Amino acid sequence: MGYHKRLSPLEAEKLGFEVKPKTDTKHPQYYFNNSIIRRLHLPSTATDTAWKTVFKNSSTTHTEVLNEYVKNDTLPNDYNMDKPFVMSAWDYEKGQTLNIDQFCEKYNMPREDVTSYKFLPYHYSEPTYHIVFKDTFEKQIEEIDFEAIIKKHITPYHFKPKKKDTGVFLFDRAVYTDVHTGMNTNENGYSLYGGKWDEDEINNRKQILIKHILENQKGDTLFIDDLGDFADGYDGETVRKGHSLPQNMDNEKQFDVGLNFKIGLIEAIAPHYSKIICNNICDDNHAGSFGYIINSAFKRFIEYRYTHIIVNNIRKFIDHYFYGKNCFIITHGKDGKNLKFGFKPVLDTKQIEKIDNYIKEHKLYDYIIEFSKGDSHQKIFDESTSDTFDYYNYPAFSPSSNWVQTNFKIGFSGFEFFNFKEDGSKIHCPYKFTWNTNRTGENIDYSH
Repeated sequence: MGYHKRLSPLEAEKLGFEVKPKTDTKHPQYYFNNSIIRRLHLPSTATDTAWKTVFKNSSTTHTEVLNEYVKNDTLPNDYNMDKPFVMSAWDYEKGQTLNIDQFCEKYNMPREDVTSYKFLPYHYSEPTYHIVFKDTFEKQIEEIDFEAIIKKHITPYHFKPKKKDTGVFLFDRAVYTDVHTGMNTNENGYSLYGGKWDEDEINNRKQILIKHILENQKGDTLFIDDLGDFADGYDGETVRKGHSLPQNMDNEKQFDVGLNFKIGLIEAIAPHYSKIICNNICDDNHAGSFGYIINSAFKRFIEYRYTHIIVNNIRKFIDHYFYGKNCFIITHGKDGKNLKFGFKPVLDTKQIEKIDNYIKEHKLYDYIIEFSKGDSHQKIFDESTSDTFDYYNYPAFSPSSNWVQTNFKIGFSGFEFFNFKEDGSKIHCPYKFTWNTNRTGENIDYSH
């Protein structure tokens, strides 16, 4: 498992980090994951004792240790920066290049933890591989046997919902995004508009969502799309690291509250639909792997307990599904690694081309297409910019963070619900939350 350390701008730069701005009187923290620790030959723990063992001339604090590290011309073990040590991928005895399995075996690296690699034949004096290792956090996720835990404690629940006369309505669809479980909207009590986002408030909004779904049900099949950023972050940072977040829950509390939200939602509506499909976007810029953990536990629980419910945890940046004449392309709008700037609230030419390329690649032109995204915390439904697809920005389920309040406005939050007919047309039943200090909500009436 990695660890955090505070670094000065000089230290961060020399160690290869993107320098963070100062947010208080202290230097910002940087995350040292296993791949960084291995690459820089750093101690595997954050204790001063471990650091002093590696850096012989160190003083009393890890900051002084790093200062000494930055000043020295050589790394631990006397690796010269001007002549970097290269792990050769050439087998001199056989006169051939090592494949990735042989390379990992030669240098005693865990092959099962390699997430990606690239062969570099000409970058150094010797051919080698650039390897990205799985973070310990992700590895631990895979080692959790959710199914065994669930089978031990949960009894499967089998039932047949009462058959409803749904008429021309083929299915219902509920869409929410950006729940940001654990986000602190008013860290020091002086945010512009106040508000809170704790366990009670999250559960209150969950009950409103349940009530709205059941009151507006017309189909016998329900799709529930969670468009990402379900958790606010892990260890007080986004999945990308380097972006500190004010949070009111630790990791364990976020997990418990988030999982209870998802299970409680399904428990309430399961008896009312013959089929429920939950699509959870897990490639986003806040929750990332932590969001996947919550959704993975949710999937194991729900699919073991109910035979008529399917949970899809989507790890692609963009994915899609069909039902009847409709096709929904779903994404958070920003991913966990590559996109510094994601899909904008208002489409530009470049993004229209990107979506059209996706539609063309997957041969979707025969469907009524909706491109659904979150991330922007704005509700903007654009049905005119493109002749090929509708472009829907969905509002955040959570209230505005202190950062949004300060940089933009109070905004609004909510969720969307639709009833789809067999001909592909729909009835729209949106819901808008009022500011959460009075814990009330209101339906939007478009009839006048």
